[in-house]
Amino acid sequence: MRLLCRLLLALLLPLPAAAAPSVFVVNSNDATISVIDLATHQVENTLPLLREPHHLVLSPDHRSLVVGDTTGNSLFFLDPRTGALQRRVTISDPYQLRYSPNGRLLTTAGLARNQIDIYDATTLALLHRVPARSMPSHIDYSPDSATVFVSLQGTNRLIAIRTTDGTIAWNARVCSTPAGVMWQHGEILVGCMGEAHIAVVDPATGRVTRVIPTGRGAHTMFLSPDGKLIYATNRVEGSISVIDADTLTVKRTLDVPGGPDDIDFAPDGHLWAALRFAQSVAVIDPSTGAIERIAVGRSPHGIWMNTHDALAP
Repeated sequence: MRLLCRLLLALLLPLPAAAAPSVFVVNSNDATISVIDLATHQVENTLPLLREPHHLVLSPDHRSLVVGDTTGNSLFFLDPRTGALQRRVTISDPYQLRYSPNGRLLTTAGLARNQIDIYDATTLALLHRVPARSMPSHIDYSPDSATVFVSLQGTNRLIAIRTTDGTIAWNARVCSTPAGVMWQHGEILVGCMGEAHIAVVDPATGRVTRVIPTGRGAHTMFLSPDGKLIYATNRVEGSISVIDADTLTVKRTLDVPGGPDDIDFAPDGHLWAALRFAQSVAVIDPSTGAIERIAVGRSPHGIWMNTHDALAP
């Protein structure tokens, strides 16, 4: 009887409100995150962090949105549905952070401290610290998680590290001021900020095999949800190159003034790009190039939508 009463009471209680689909934008120079309602395009909340956050990533179990605060030497774990703080962990200079494809490792690039750290993704125990000069920046892995590739902006190089023991497989010059790193069909793509192209690199040797002309300040690349296109931001030029993911040829260029940086993809097909130089986010219709701007904080950088969160309503 007591169990039956509890069940009846549970049925009568109101259900918790479903979290609205939201966009999380990291404002590096304000040390905040702007939370934007995806339906209304209105900033619905501003979350304080510590000193200088840049990037964010969803945890492998989809239970936490993890934000790296670089000079704050902290990782912030947030509820990906609401943005509520779950916990804060002290960690050294997490400028960029990326989980391995197998979900077992978390690699951080310490831009200011010239180090690359590989952690156990679950316990955050430090497994390997690799000194890397200079300015370790962006990260990607081989599909088997055996190798992590990190761009070194200050020395124009790309470094390949074996994740099992932290040893260096190779360290090769790829272009001027390399930034974004992306594994694509057995090759590595590297955005060359000091130039106007993407370098295509052999992952076994670090040799540049060809270049893809894009735009000045070629920065980083994002694969479309259907896997057919790569959107590459050209931060200095103020444009986004649309690249065929199979042939690696540029199909068209979108004019996006304001320093486009990180991108995420809305369910309706629009691109959302953080504009580092314009204190705003651009909502872009890729079919027409039309842009809506939403004001956020200073130097918006990382961007992520909780429509990718498998646990969200």
